[in-house]
Amino acid sequence: MRAPNELLKAQKLANLLDTAIKLPFIPIRLGLDFLIGLVPVIGDTVMLLASIRILYLAKKMGVPAPLRKAMLRNSVIDYGLGFIPLAGDVVDLFFKANQRNVRIMEKWWVSENKAKIDQDAAVKLSAWQASDD
Repeated sequence: MRAPNELLKAQKLANLLDTAIKLPFIPIRLGLDFLIGLVPVIGDTVMLLASIRILYLAKKMGVPAPLRKAMLRNSVIDYGLGFIPLAGDVVDLFFKANQRNVRIMEKWWVSENKAKIDQDAAVKLSAWQASDD
């Protein structure tokens, strides 16, 4: 069983925005959200628009409205933090709104498809065990 295209696109976008770059010698990953967010107001606004793309993908995927509302709250918090000079940029390193939003999408999709996922896993496990004998 394969995840829907909307979820896969949201995962790629969230990784680009939040964790695409690994800093050497420091166990912190950052993405375009942090870098572009360093530009006051404009950078944060552009990154909010990118976050809204993930919300659009969630809606297209069928994620229920209450979960999308939680996702919107994450994006707005991230946007609001960007207006706090310096501290907002530091907090942005750790508050990965896009990653949080994708986790909400993933958890919902898995809960909706758990029976099928379990069935597919059992079939693959049986095939693997049979080939090992």
